[in-house]
Amino acid sequence: GSAQRYLPWFSLVVGLAIVGAGLWLLAGRSIAVPRVRSRGGAPLTRSTRSMFGFGVSYALASLTCTIAPFLAVVVSAFRADSLLAGSALFLLYAAGMGLVVGTAAMAVALAEQSLVRGARRLGRAVPTAGGVLLLLVGVYVAYYGWWEIRVLRGAPADDPVVEAAAAVQQWLASTAAAVGAAGFAVVFGGTLLALGALRVTRRLLDRGRSEDSVTMKAPARRQP
Repeated sequence: GSAQRYLPWFSLVVGLAIVGAGLWLLAGRSIAVPRVRSRGGAPLTRSTRSMFGFGVSYALASLTCTIAPFLAVVVSAFRADSLLAGSALFLLYAAGMGLVVGTAAMAVALAEQSLVRGARRLGRAVPTAGGVLLLLVGVYVAYYGWWEIRVLRGAPADDPVVEAAAAVQQWLASTAAAVGAAGFAVVFGGTLLALGALRVTRRLLDRGRSEDSVTMKAPARRQP
């Protein structure tokens, strides 16, 4: 509760930083990520421990997007209801978030090759598009943070920009609710089966190509 009042200032600072990053990309510059050598750290593998650590890192990185609904839904339940009810809501929140994000991740993995080819064809337009997207997102995040600060200081809450964004968010939430957990589970399972079938097909094709290559390279037996 004590940290919640400082979140609008955090949103304002983050929004301005995103705006700066967008302007930097639009100026033709690139954002270089420093490489930090980890001492004794395990690389990302398919092990349970590695994937769990990747999930925790992803969750921490997405806090700017998820901290508000998390505080509003889960933390408020701990404060208003019992510990058991808050724990149950926390597990439901985690399951719902994991199902939606997992479905999107599987869909992207299924379309990975076509996405990579499309990105390569776009070439130089990708950084420009990224800069425009960062600029728009940063402007709204900063504007929303400033709107929250003004509302906390007693200003009226009516704002056409925030109301328009809230309408879009409400439509997305209604669409997700209409699909439901069963719908996302079906899409997730179907995408997983499609990925498995694609992987098996690729293995069979690669095996056939390797066998053909070995057959072509084998010397022909001479006739007596």
